[in-house]
Amino acid sequence: MVQDKENSEVPAEGAQAKSKKQLKKEAKDSAKASRKEEKKSKVAEAQPPVDDYSSGKYGNLPMIQSKEHVQRHYTHVKDLDPESAGKTVWIRGRLHTSRAIGKQCFVLLRQQQYTVQAILAVNDAISKPMVKFASNISKESIVDVEADVSTVASKIEKCTQKDVELQVKQIWVVSSAKPQLPLQIEDASRPVTEEEVEGPNIAVNQDTRLDNRVLDLRTPANQAIFRLEAGVCRLFRDILTDKGFVEIHTPKIISAASEGGANVFTVSYFKGSAYLAQSPQLYKQMAIAADFDRVFTVGAVFRAEDSNTHRHLTEFVGLDLEMAFKHHYHEVLDVIGQTFTDMFRGLQEKYADEIAAVAKQYPVEPFVFLDPPLRLEFSEARALLKEAGVELGEEDDLSTPDEKLLGRLVKAKYDTDFYILDKYPLAVRPFYTMPDPNRPKTSNSYDMFMRGEEILSGAQRIHDPEFLTERAKVHGVDIDKISAYIESFRYGCPPHAGGGIGLERVVMLYLGLDNIRKTSMFPRDPKRVTP
Repeated sequence: MVQDKENSEVPAEGAQAKSKKQLKKEAKDSAKASRKEEKKSKVAEAQPPVDDYSSGKYGNLPMIQSKEHVQRHYTHVKDLDPESAGKTVWIRGRLHTSRAIGKQCFVLLRQQQYTVQAILAVNDAISKPMVKFASNISKESIVDVEADVSTVASKIEKCTQKDVELQVKQIWVVSSAKPQLPLQIEDASRPVTEEEVEGPNIAVNQDTRLDNRVLDLRTPANQAIFRLEAGVCRLFRDILTDKGFVEIHTPKIISAASEGGANVFTVSYFKGSAYLAQSPQLYKQMAIAADFDRVFTVGAVFRAEDSNTHRHLTEFVGLDLEMAFKHHYHEVLDVIGQTFTDMFRGLQEKYADEIAAVAKQYPVEPFVFLDPPLRLEFSEARALLKEAGVELGEEDDLSTPDEKLLGRLVKAKYDTDFYILDKYPLAVRPFYTMPDPNRPKTSNSYDMFMRGEEILSGAQRIHDPEFLTERAKVHGVDIDKISAYIESFRYGCPPHAGGGIGLERVVMLYLGLDNIRKTSMFPRDPKRVTP
């Protein structure tokens, strides 16, 4: 009997163990079912109820996979104006913000840097569930809206389209954004005061912006910055093309350092090594030797400089040009100077809206320049700095603080944010720079400045192969590695000069921004290689 009792207790213990396991499984299944029901509930909320009289006018669109053609004309937000009043339009944009008040929902739609207010109000055509659906759409979602355009009694100051609003008839989610955003567009768009620029309390810090660059680029100021940057490239191309220049494309993988220095990125190249080009310098000159006469190029430039400053990048866009001349390198200097003044004027005329959009977030004094541009010799700059208490040696280059101080002195004396500094000391220029024949310690070289910072470095190049070899040896350049470059001048080459421009710096300084990372879409510096 005891044995039977013991035997009967064993299953009981097993049953108890099984019960615990079962409980755990049931809890897991319950949680899973709960999540499934919650998901179903959300889907149900997102879709119109069966008896909703606005059914078919709102909801989540199926994923667009190019299944069918839809013949529908879309209007751009920037084109909405009082003349559009009374029209019914379709708009695809982002839901910037939404605000539900009673039986109404106010939605701000954004398309690039342009915004317009849209309203849904419960009436015979718009149901309460439809208004609720609109109010629950997550910020930054892409939506299709059909609406009637109407004028407003008083201007809507929070929108770019101040004189009209939209009376929504349909609203469909094309692509939903995550409910929790790493940064809010309205925070990232907030105007920056001088105190905020100089202090630590910036609304959205730089690293947060750059870590989430796709979101950050959606702000009105950033939309304007990169459209204006495209404008600089376009004007550069158009102006030089009109002046008889030919656009060329030069190698970015090269056998020797372009500038003869150590600040190059070495890359594995099959069984050997190569370098990423510091500039297209050598190839521009070879193109001149090949009788192209006037050339320019727009492309990536790489600098392995461990400089974590407001104006340095390890990869940037170079706008480079080279030009043959007849007797004096100032023939080239005049062309480059005029190119800049034409470009500045073109930006004023064609990109006024973009300039205003940037200034709204980053207030700054408008860029001013002279035409023809101001030209000073290095000795004159040295004298200006000496009057301000800064002493420079005969062969010293300008430091960054010297450049900024000189920029302020020039602005005060000549009222220009752009000027050319000519006749630099020979000792501070690259090996291919032509020395001044009248002053042995001076060179036929120049830099150009915007708001006190250098944006172009250039010079007359040495076109004689023997003299070029001599100067390369003085600078410690390995002759074997640039033999093809030197050889190109042994077949006759016209005298020539040119310069290299940093695109991001030009845009940064034209707009008066404080950091070059604001003008690089996905910046690369010693600490950042993503995103």
